[in-house]
Amino acid sequence: MTARSDAPAFPLQAPAADVRATEEGAVMAILFALSFSHLINDMIQSLVFAVYPILQTSYHLDFGQIGLITLAFQCTASFLQPVVGFATDKRHAPFSLAVGMAVSLAGLVLLSRAGSFHALLVSAAMIGVGSSIFHPEASRIARAASGGRYGFAQSLFQVGGYGGAALGPLLAALIVVPHGQHSIEWFVAAALVGILILSAISLWYNRHLSGRRAAVRRVAAPTTLPRRTVGFAVAVLLVLVFSKFVYMASLSSYYTFYLIHKFGVGVQTAQVFLFAFLMATAVGTFFGGPIGDRFGRRMVIWGSILGVLPLTLAMPYLNLPLTGACAVAIGLILSSAFPAIVVFAQELMPARVGTVTGLFFGVSFGTAGVGAAGLGVLADHTSITTVYEITAFLPAIGLLAWFLPKLERRG
Repeated sequence: MTARSDAPAFPLQAPAADVRATEEGAVMAILFALSFSHLINDMIQSLVFAVYPILQTSYHLDFGQIGLITLAFQCTASFLQPVVGFATDKRHAPFSLAVGMAVSLAGLVLLSRAGSFHALLVSAAMIGVGSSIFHPEASRIARAASGGRYGFAQSLFQVGGYGGAALGPLLAALIVVPHGQHSIEWFVAAALVGILILSAISLWYNRHLSGRRAAVRRVAAPTTLPRRTVGFAVAVLLVLVFSKFVYMASLSSYYTFYLIHKFGVGVQTAQVFLFAFLMATAVGTFFGGPIGDRFGRRMVIWGSILGVLPLTLAMPYLNLPLTGACAVAIGLILSSAFPAIVVFAQELMPARVGTVTGLFFGVSFGTAGVGAAGLGVLADHTSITTVYEITAFLPAIGLLAWFLPKLERRG
């Protein structure tokens, strides 16, 4: 009599579909964690802009000085990001993410305790340094965890940033306006959470992706386009980034002042309007990448930048409700371009993902900073209304998208 056995005659092995599902679940968890970390990072940096009305009153700042604070933040972020991206192309440094968040935390503490205009400049610059360390490597990890859905991964990563930028003014209205500058310290808890999450992401990256780096480099073959074509296309994309972010800077830095000056609303009401605009940019960012995956990056870039031109031209002449609605529509449409632009540039230079990402995030921050400073001077010499009458024409630069090459879609 033989013993009956229900065991299979071959070793048990997890089905390939189950393995793929497990891997995809882990990848999605990493993408959401990166997006949430981006939310924290950009929420911290948006506090700099959100507390401008408070700082203006406390330190008797003019618009030119407010523009210089923005410039201090944007310049450290813009100049360092391409350097960080180039360095991490040579040698990945995922644990630098937590270091960057720690630098932002220190800048946040200094901002809460600053007693002079110069201290405000230093605190803004420190937060910019932290941001410059964060973006290139975080974007690289998002691309590595994309499973080939590069637009979706870039959008999910960026939407966290826009969500954080939208939360900053709202939390400033609820916390900092009633409790004063020192209450900025309360946001240190968020930075500490960010450091913990980024440390965990870095551990995952080392454990799961270190063995794949060589394979990833082999797959990232150079583009077949001529070098001159690639260079010209990158230049066009950078000009489009300039037009987009200078206009966005006019809203993120001066929209509240515009509403207060033209319609006589209070600071908290103006902050709510700014929150609505910034939240619309988050929604637009989320959809820009997946639409680009499906229909092509060039179409998204073309439509999003030119599509806002009628709205920007009309906004300076609208009443308060229509101004708010128009700003929301502008944020929704215009923000969809950036994920498509970044992925388009990465596809032009697939072996230089960190450098390209750092360059485009850096240029976006730098042009926004220079634009904010210049627009502040313009507002001082003319009026805040004139700023929006002039910047309304910036989206017309989107016509240059006509010269972008048609890249073969990669799925």
